[in-house]
Amino acid sequence: MSSRTTRRALLCTVGAAAALLLIPRSLAVLHAQSSVQLIASGLDNPRGLNFGPDGALYVVEAGHGGNSPLCLPSPVGPPGTMQCYGATGAITRITGVGVQQRVVTGLPSLAPPSGDGAIGPADIAFASDKAWVSIGLGANPNLRAPFVAAGIRLGSLVEVAANGTWKYVVDLSAIEARSNPDGGAIDSNPFGGTRLPDGSGVVTDAGGNALLAVSTAGAVSVLATFPSRMVPGPGGGLIPMQSVPTSVVLGPDNNLYVGELTGFPFPVGGARVYRLPVGGGTPVVVASGFTNIIDIAVNPGAVGYVLEHDADGLIGPSDNGRIVRVNLDGSRTVIASLGLPHPGGIAVGADHALYVTINSSSAGDGAVLRIVP
Repeated sequence: MSSRTTRRALLCTVGAAAALLLIPRSLAVLHAQSSVQLIASGLDNPRGLNFGPDGALYVVEAGHGGNSPLCLPSPVGPPGTMQCYGATGAITRITGVGVQQRVVTGLPSLAPPSGDGAIGPADIAFASDKAWVSIGLGANPNLRAPFVAAGIRLGSLVEVAANGTWKYVVDLSAIEARSNPDGGAIDSNPFGGTRLPDGSGVVTDAGGNALLAVSTAGAVSVLATFPSRMVPGPGGGLIPMQSVPTSVVLGPDNNLYVGELTGFPFPVGGARVYRLPVGGGTPVVVASGFTNIIDIAVNPGAVGYVLEHDADGLIGPSDNGRIVRVNLDGSRTVIASLGLPHPGGIAVGADHALYVTINSSSAGDGAVLRIVP
């Protein structure tokens, strides 16, 4: 299996074992470190989440695929396993503990028969009363032709109106097919995103190792690419490791900050946070020593939070993620470690609490936690 295929498999499907973890056990471990509440459950592969203009919390669900004949080879399971399309992606609105409702349904989803590790809605960001939702792909964009013919646009940006209606607005993966900005194998997986004050947006392409800008008119351009690094491989020799950018936020200094998952061999301490101007440029490493970053967030006081998808690496024995607070003086504090099975997204509320999706690659077993650091 190539490093890019390995990376895609683990990014999109990490952990059928997460479905076996019981939420009460997770909460019991977290209570020893911080105040925590289970506020939503029963979600299908929940990923990014964000607060809307109405103050409610919105979480995207990648769905559980379906039985459509429209399928792609699955990076999970035995050779020949397919991941097939179903309109099972969704957005759930959370207004209180246990008060949740799917307010947007019918979004595209690909998944193997188990439904775990689906590819679909990956993140949500708001501007005014409309949201942009990134839709993943995890494949060569040229394989999309049968889907496009059926009106299904994987690797795209969806705009959602306040009444819950949605439409495809931007083909994010087209730029990878057209110009392959990082020069590697052609592969695209739009993932984390944010909206800027002028209504434009920025989206990471985890498969293409690129950061994309989306104008208010829907034009897409490349802001930056993220280089591979040589790292020790399982056999002891050096091998190339891709960056795999998964998350982007606008910092209080009006620069963009990007977190990377890293590719195979997913070394512990190998993930970095980069900074670059909003207008694009060469990414500069501003923090390192993290492991498999899946999301980052900034609170109103400019304190940063880094969410690690798997704190001992994706091929390590544990499936626990970790939240690390980066303090104003540059020091770091671990907010939560055990009890976060494969987290997928983090948001900071107006109450300064942290809201985190867990079991993010499990169908029907995903949840959202509220953590007071």
